[in-house]
Amino acid sequence: MSWRPQYRSSKFRNVYGKVASREHCFDGIPITKNVHDNHFCAVNARFLAIVTESAGGGSFLVIPLEQTGRIEPNYPKVCGHQGNVLDIKWNPFIENIIASCSEDTSVRIWEIPEGGLKRNMTEAVLELYGHSRRVGLVEWHPTTNNILFSAGYDYKVLIWNLDIGEPVKMIDCHTDVILCMSFNTDGSLLATTCKDKKLRVVEPRSGRVLQEASCKNHRVNRVVFLGSTKRLLTTGVSRWNTRQIALWDQEDLSMPLIEEEIDGLSGLLFPFYDADTHMLYLAGKGDGNIRYYEIGSEKPYLSYLMEFRSPAPQKGLGVMPKHGLDVSACEVFRFYKLVTLKGLIEPISMIVPRRSETYQEDIYPMTPGMEPALTPDEWLSGVNRDPILMSLKEGYKKTSKIVFKAPVREKKSVVVNGIDLLENVPPRTENELLRMFFRQQDEIRRLKDELSQKDIRIRQLQLELKNLRNSPKNN
Repeated sequence: MSWRPQYRSSKFRNVYGKVASREHCFDGIPITKNVHDNHFCAVNARFLAIVTESAGGGSFLVIPLEQTGRIEPNYPKVCGHQGNVLDIKWNPFIENIIASCSEDTSVRIWEIPEGGLKRNMTEAVLELYGHSRRVGLVEWHPTTNNILFSAGYDYKVLIWNLDIGEPVKMIDCHTDVILCMSFNTDGSLLATTCKDKKLRVVEPRSGRVLQEASCKNHRVNRVVFLGSTKRLLTTGVSRWNTRQIALWDQEDLSMPLIEEEIDGLSGLLFPFYDADTHMLYLAGKGDGNIRYYEIGSEKPYLSYLMEFRSPAPQKGLGVMPKHGLDVSACEVFRFYKLVTLKGLIEPISMIVPRRSETYQEDIYPMTPGMEPALTPDEWLSGVNRDPILMSLKEGYKKTSKIVFKAPVREKKSVVVNGIDLLENVPPRTENELLRMFFRQQDEIRRLKDELSQKDIRIRQLQLELKNLRNSPKNN
C-alpha cells in the first residue's frame, strides 16, 4: 500500500472566493434587525432587493445592480406592508416582478418600474390573502409561470395561481411551523423541513406526503434538492448541538446516506446547490465562512474542496442566477452578503482559475433559462416538464419578453344581516392612523422640498434675466 495520499482529480479543486472592491459594494443600507431565519435578500440580473429596518410597517429596497456605492438614507422603498417583511423572491421568468410576504398575513406581488424606483411604492399589483397568521416563506415554481407557494405560521402551504389571483391548492400536512421549502428540477416534488423535527417529500398538487423522516438525531433546519440526482441534503443540529449536514435518498428517508459534523458553532447553516457544477456551498449565519464541496454519485458522495473566510459575519446571502454571472471571468457562483454591522452588501464571486480567456464550456453547461416550460393550467392538470435550457455563451444577455398581467377581480360582497361586510369596513386602528399620518407628513415634506427647489430656480432665472437687461449690449 502506497504512503502517498490519494488526491481526487476535479476541475473545481482550486475554486476561490473573490470579494468585490468597496466601490462595487452597496453601502449605507439599514438592513433589518429581524431575527427570523431568512436571507432578507433577493437578487437577479437587474436588481438587488434587501429587507430594511423601518418603523410602522415593513419595507424593502430595490436597487439596480449598476447603482453601486453609498445609498442615500431617503432612497425610495417598497413599503406597502403593515407588518415586518419576512421573505422576498424575484420571479424567475419576469425580472421586474417580486413577491414578498409579511407578518400582516399577506403575500404581495410588486412590479418594479424600468430603471428602479423614483419614489416610495405603496401599491402592489396583487395582494393575496389566505393565511390566518403571519407568512414566513415564499417560493416561485421553478418551471411554471405565475405559480407561487407561500408557507405561513398557520402550518399551511398555499399554492397561488397569479393568473386568477387566488389560492388553488392547500398543503395541510404539517403540525408546526414550516422552516424551509425546496423543489426538485421539474417542480413535481416539494421537500419541506418543519419545527416538528420532520423532513417531508410532498407531491404539491395533491398534498400527499410521499416520504417522511423523523429526525431525532439530526434536527433538520434547511433542505435542498440536489438537482436531478434524486437526493436531498439537509443542514441541522446533532444531539450534541454541533452543526451537521445529512444526505438522503428522496425515495427512502428511513436513514440518511451519510451524516457529517461541521463544527460546534450555533448559527444556522444555509445550503446552496449549483446543479451545473455539482457544487454545494454551506454558509453559516453569524459567521463569515463559506465552505464548498463537490457532490458525487458514489461514496463518499461529499468531497470537501475549500473554505472562503471573512471576519465580517453574514446575516443572510442572496444568490445571482446563472445568466447574471460574468462568464468571461470564469465566475461559477455569486453571493451577495449582508453585513448588518456595517450596513453593507458585499458581492462575493466564486471563480475557477483559468488562463484562457475563451468561453469555458466544461464549467458552463446548458442551464435553466428565463422561459417557463409550463402554463399554470398545464401544471395544475398534472403535466411535468423539465426547465427550458439556455447556453450562457449564446444568449445569456437576452431579456425575457413575458409581461405580468394582474387579474381583474370582480367586486365581491359578503352580506350578513343585510350589511355588506366588505363595503362596511371596520374603523382603522390607532396604529394604522399613525402610519397614515406619518406617510402624509413625509409626502408634505417632499412636496415642500420640490417647491423650494423650484423657488430657487425661479430666482436664478430672474437674476439671469435682470443681468441680461442691464448688459451693455442691451443698452
